[in-house]
Amino acid sequence: MMSREGFFYLLPYLGSLGLSLGVLVYAWRRRRAKGVLAYLWYAAGQTVWIFGFILELVSPNISTKIFWDIFQWLAVLIVLVALPIFAVQYTDRKLQNPNRLFTSLLVIPALFALVLITDSLHHAIYPNPSLSADFPFAELTYDFTPTVYGFAIYSYAVSFWGIGLLVRRLFRSHNLYRAQIAVIIFGFLIPIVGTILSLFDIRIAPQRDATPLTAGVANLVVAWGLFRFRLFEIVPIGRDRLFEAMVDPVVILDNQNSIVDVNSAMLALLGKDAKDVVGEPAKTVFADFPIPIKRYTHVSYAREEATFDIKGKQIYYEMTVWPVYDSNKQMSGRIYISHDITALKELERELRELNVDLEKRVRSRTQELAEAYDVTLEGWAKALELRDKETEGHSRRVTETTVAVARAMGIEEEELEHIRRGAILHDIGKMGIPDHILRKEGALTVEERQIILKHPQTAHDLLKQIPFLERALDIPYCHHERWDGAGYPRGLKAREIPISARIFAVADVWDALTSDRPYRKAWSKEKVTKYLLDEVGKHFDPRVVNAFLGLMEKRRDIIKTC
Repeated sequence: MMSREGFFYLLPYLGSLGLSLGVLVYAWRRRRAKGVLAYLWYAAGQTVWIFGFILELVSPNISTKIFWDIFQWLAVLIVLVALPIFAVQYTDRKLQNPNRLFTSLLVIPALFALVLITDSLHHAIYPNPSLSADFPFAELTYDFTPTVYGFAIYSYAVSFWGIGLLVRRLFRSHNLYRAQIAVIIFGFLIPIVGTILSLFDIRIAPQRDATPLTAGVANLVVAWGLFRFRLFEIVPIGRDRLFEAMVDPVVILDNQNSIVDVNSAMLALLGKDAKDVVGEPAKTVFADFPIPIKRYTHVSYAREEATFDIKGKQIYYEMTVWPVYDSNKQMSGRIYISHDITALKELERELRELNVDLEKRVRSRTQELAEAYDVTLEGWAKALELRDKETEGHSRRVTETTVAVARAMGIEEEELEHIRRGAILHDIGKMGIPDHILRKEGALTVEERQIILKHPQTAHDLLKQIPFLERALDIPYCHHERWDGAGYPRGLKAREIPISARIFAVADVWDALTSDRPYRKAWSKEKVTKYLLDEVGKHFDPRVVNAFLGLMEKRRDIIKTC
């Protein structure tokens, strides 16, 4: 039965064991994070170590105490192997042959474990074990042998190498990660200090081995870091691993344009090993390289595309050059990143082909629609001619003449199409005139005349609802306006009248006067010409009349020549 004094004596060690178990459970829950699995083994070894120490402390005889002391040594071996592995994984340390290194880390611990288990044969660990009479628990004491000191030296070398990796990463990380690494370093160092004190028989506790107490302090620091800096929740992704894992080929040159680092993707493109290129001049290594790195060894920033053939396929790369600065903000080199843009280029090509195809389809469909519209418009025009008893072909002739004059006056081809449609529909407003008025052979009354004068407005109201004919509206709406402002429906004058309507007015009067109608014979061309000239400045635009008569003269010359 343990005494009250014994229980209180064990409380600090039990507290240390509880802290160690807490860290172990925390690490277990986050074991998938980078390096945490190795730290889990470290925490497990430390927990077993403290547990063995407590059992050794309460054991009543020397043989049982030696058993639990060996148990502690074996736990130390787990800690010794786990610490450097964790440091390598957590810092993303790039090793030449990691498997060989980790295997070698097991050799001496395995030999030491064998020596421990067979100690009864050679006493290389426990040469003279004895029990002290300390209260409330007797303490196992023995002299440290050269084997113990040799193993201690090896243990410190391996531990400080792993801690050194963490210290190096300490100065290269973000502030949050720097604090996390500092916590981990202290968590490793404090127990090591405890073992050093024990090795030199320096006591800070009743027992010679102060490691269980220092481990408790270390776990207290780690426990604080778990909550303060979210240790093992937010873990850094090592820059070295990120650099190596990049699918884009990357190379880094120093200020002398020698290669100082290169990733696997670039080595694959080069078809070489790192030892063949690191330290070599860039112009030599990239002399025949399709990506133009050698042309940009004296610039700070650059971007260029390169194309080359791999196994019959065109590969496109976009190379970007960025400067690299040291801690003093001095440029120490350049980084060249080559991004494969083949998929983007193929997508661009496919989009161009698709756009060309779509444009062809749109043009074809637009042409089909335009032709359908034009057939409809011509049908309307013929129906209006029949209803109005116009001379057959009037709409066609006046349309052709209007377009010809407009072209002679320099109006753009695109606008001519709208003029042509407007000319075809020039009298579409007559659909609103009753037949008895439209077909009346005698003189019109004042009321009937007012109805006739409304047909341009009717045309406007009808056609403005059709977006396709919006730009063709000027002729149906304004072809009865006069240059002097005496026309209808709005009394526009001079250049207020759209140019298409001014041209059509001349062509319409010419065709009407030179054609036979039921109520009169056609005028001679000379008489019509004189009429047009007499109406210049009154009914017609002088510039349009000049263009029209010039066109008519050319046509007569052509006819005479033929």
